[in-house]
Amino acid sequence: MTQDEKWMARYEEVVRFIEANHRNPSKHRIEEHNMLNWLKASRKLINAGKMKPERVKMFEKLLALTEQYRRKNQYE
Repeated sequence: MTQDEKWMARYEEVVRFIEANHRNPSKHRIEEHNMLNWLKASRKLINAGKMKPERVKMFEKLLALTEQYRRKNQYE
């Protein structure tokens, strides 16, 4: 599996999680740590200017999706 395939698999996993659960990955749930760490590492790459341009466009769409569910109360 190439790096691009791994990145796409992780991207799809995070998008599916957010759409299914209507919330972002939590730092308090161990099973969601990999997704949260991937999001944080990808943000750092964008801020450093080291992410590939085609990935940046896709990741910006994902960030827009995460903003919709930012600080969502789990009991709503």
